[in-house]
Formats: sequence, C-alpha cells, structure tokens
Amino acid sequence: MKLHTNREEFYNDICEVIRLFAPVPNIELTDEGGFCAGEKKLAALLFGGEEASFFDKNARFSARAEYYNGSERFCCSYSLPHERFSPCDESEGGGKEGPELSERGASLEKKRLEKRCLKIAVFRALKRAFPDAPLPWGSLTGIRPTSLLRELTERHGEEAATELMLEEFEVSEEKLELASRIVSAQRSVIASIRPNDVDVYIGIPFCRTRCLYCSFASELRTKKTDMAAYLNALKKDISLGAALAKERKLTVRAAYLGGGTPTILTEEELDSLLRFAAEAYGFAPGMELTVEAGRPDTITEQKLRVLKQNGCTRISINPQTMLDKTLALVGRDHSSEDIKNCYYMARELGFDSINMDLIAGLPGETAADMERTCEKVLELAPDCLTVHTLAIKRSSRLHEKLDKYALPPVSEVEKMTAIGARCALELGMLPYYMYRQKYMAGNMENVGYSLPDKVCAYNIDMMEDRLSIIAHGAGAMSKRVFSGEKRIERVPNPKDIATYIEKIEKTHEARRTLWVEG
Repeated sequence: MKLHTNREEFYNDICEVIRLFAPVPNIELTDEGGFCAGEKKLAALLFGGEEASFFDKNARFSARAEYYNGSERFCCSYSLPHERFSPCDESEGGGKEGPELSERGASLEKKRLEKRCLKIAVFRALKRAFPDAPLPWGSLTGIRPTSLLRELTERHGEEAATELMLEEFEVSEEKLELASRIVSAQRSVIASIRPNDVDVYIGIPFCRTRCLYCSFASELRTKKTDMAAYLNALKKDISLGAALAKERKLTVRAAYLGGGTPTILTEEELDSLLRFAAEAYGFAPGMELTVEAGRPDTITEQKLRVLKQNGCTRISINPQTMLDKTLALVGRDHSSEDIKNCYYMARELGFDSINMDLIAGLPGETAADMERTCEKVLELAPDCLTVHTLAIKRSSRLHEKLDKYALPPVSEVEKMTAIGARCALELGMLPYYMYRQKYMAGNMENVGYSLPDKVCAYNIDMMEDRLSIIAHGAGAMSKRVFSGEKRIERVPNPKDIATYIEKIEKTHEARRTLWVEG
C-alpha cells in the first residue's frame, strides 16, 4: 500500500490505523503524484492545525482521508471541535477550565489533538471500505484505552466522556463497560500516589527455553549471555539509580522484578540481587515487591524461601495454558502438574498473593480447551489472573513460520477471553488494569483481574503512566511522568546484553539528566 500525507510525523500513527483493518507489512510513504492507477493507496491530510490559535475557543482541527482500492474510492472528512477536547485541569469531576498549560505543554497537546483528528478521519474512511473488520476498540490504537477514558472524564464529566468514547472513537459498549470498571477499580490506588513517589523495575531478560511466540534470550550462561557479568552490571545500574533517587529525595512505592524469568537465577544469585536492591534503595518493610517467578521449570522450594526472606509480597506462577500438548508445542518445558505442584508449594510457604497468566489464542487451542484450563485454575484459586490475547512478536519463531501453525480464528479467541473473564468473576475478582499490544488477535486486549485486596499498585502505575519508574536491566525503560505538563519522557536501556553492559554509565547519565534537568 502507498500513503500520502501532509503530516509525515504522523506516518507511524496512520499505519497503526491501517493495520487495524488489514495486516499490511509494507506501507510506502509517497508524494501526491506517486500513485498509479489500480493501486491500493491512502491519502491523509490535516488542515487548520498550523494556522489556528490553540487557545482560541473556535479553533478546529480538520482532516480528510481518501482510500483507493483499484477503481473504488472511500472518503471521510472529519473536524475535531476544540471545545470538546480543550485542555482542562484534572480536578475532581472534570469539565472545568484549568490554568493555561506551559508553552511546551500546549505544543504537545496541540500535536496530540492533530494526530487524533487525522487518525479518526483515516479510520472512518477505511471502515467504509472494510465494514466487516472486527473493531471492538473503534479507532483507538494506543495501548491504554483506560487512560483516555480517565482523561475525558476528568475534563468533561462522566456523561460526556461516555458519549465521546462511543460516538467519536466508536468504542463498543462492551469494551467501554470494561474500561469504566477498570478506571473505577484504579481510583483509590492512583489517589494514594504521593508527590515524591517512584517505582523501581529490575529486569532479568532470560528464559530457560524460548516460547514459540516470544523473543527473549534462552541460551543461558554462554559467552554472549554471561550471567555473572550481567548481574555485576545490573548491580552497578541499581546503585546508580538508587543514588539518583536519594539525591532527588524520591521514595520507592513499589518494586517489580520481571523478565524473562527472574527465577532462572540460582538461589544464591537471586538472594544476592534482592538483598543488594533492597539495601541500595532502602526498601521499606512490607512494601509491595513483585517477582515474576513465572515458569515452574525454574522454581524450587529454596528459591521461594529466598523470595519470602527478602520481603517479596507477590509472585506470578504462569501456566499460559493447562493443556500439556500445547505447553509442549509452544516450547514450555513443564507440565500442568508442575504448575499445580509449584502453586501448592508457594501456598505452603505463606505466599498469599499469587498471580497466574493465561493466553487466549495459542496454536491449536479452542474455546473448549480454554474451558478446561479455567476449570483447573478455579481449583487452584489464585489471587490474581491475567488473561492475555496472543500477540506474536515479530522476531519470534511463530511469526517466522505462521503457515505451519493453526491459530484459532478471531471469533474463537473472543470466546476464549470471555471464558477467562468469567473464570475471574467466579473467583471473586475484578478487572483492574488493561493494555493492548501490536499484532494482537482481533484487536483485543490483555486484562489483569484481582481480588479486591490484592491489586498490584505497580501494574496500575506502569500501565496508566501515573508514576515515574527507574528501570534497571537490558531492555528496561525508565520514564519520568510530568503530570503538570501532561508529558512523559523515557530513557531506554539497550536490549543487547553486551551493549547494555558497555553503556551502563552513559545510559545512566541520560537518566540522571531526565530527572535533574527534565
């Protein structure tokens, strides 16, 4: 497909909308005269934003999109009324005009609204061309629909926010109801954030084997993945981050040891890392500390004891499915019985907040298979349940050999996620966070469910971009949230292990600049 637009900075955003309708791998950016007869092409033009005064109540952003499929032409013109999306404060109830944004904040807000206008025009033109496309989230392509709903509610009130989600963004009533329930569940956790709070993430980007749909490293303790070298670098990274937190008088609200699979570490390595991080940052007793124990083939009783002794308050034991044939197919070197044994072992050791992950849409599975998995989950009765929709990483083996695996159709995946949601409800859980990913079946979502008193604050802080995070480890992403300016700045760590180790100090300097100079 070819694309012409007068706002090339929104190229990636327009492509995301196009891929809601069709998995187009290559979208060529071209000038207006670069179209040939009979080609599939799209023109997306934005008007008014450059000339209009941002704070002028009568200003509008207008866009026009035209999609050509051979001799067929599908068009849409759309205007974004400024008065419905004006910058307001975040006071309770919304709908009130707040103080003017800073010049930088106003520029960012203006660009965001221009992008929104252009994307809606493109979406509506393509919807006319593909009327049967499954679009439960309407024109939304971002990973956090709940953030948008919260923003609209704070600015305009609940009734107007509901109308905008349904009519402007064309979100389905079912998905709006889900988003509304999650926003409600998050309210008290978000309200408890203090001005100097920060979260800490520590990453172990290795797994014992690589799942079919994933891209994490799995060849461990080789020259390329020298664990001792990685852990030494990680501790140096942590010490630099902790020094920055103390310098800026930041208080750690929650910490998360994730992966990959952190329990790939030996008992001694795990103990040493957790002790080092707790001492460096001064973790408070009883502070929320989550560890993704993850895969049963890496969990031992002694490792669970190490987690308990180091103040871990929450763990994940992730089956993904309870069907042994699927576990073998996707490359998970454990059985459903192993999952149960690890779960009961953790309970016996006193873990009272255990999460389990399931994936809807795994190769060869059906809704009936999801039913069987959920029957076994109900017997175990975890405290939290995360229901994922399969997202195929572009560098995964599954993406490379899609034609060799029978993936369930979208209609079946929808049934599977509904079964997962029903399982969570039967366990007494509520949905409390959600996010979306690229290349997900049916443009759906991942949802985290929890018993009311077991909600994970870190998951809400991270998914909703409500709190800054100092992140350590290869591929980890530090971010600073400037809530007053409605902007977020990020500093990524290199994904390659050797590059991460080599550039620890340089990356930290960029992170420190972000917090000191902002």
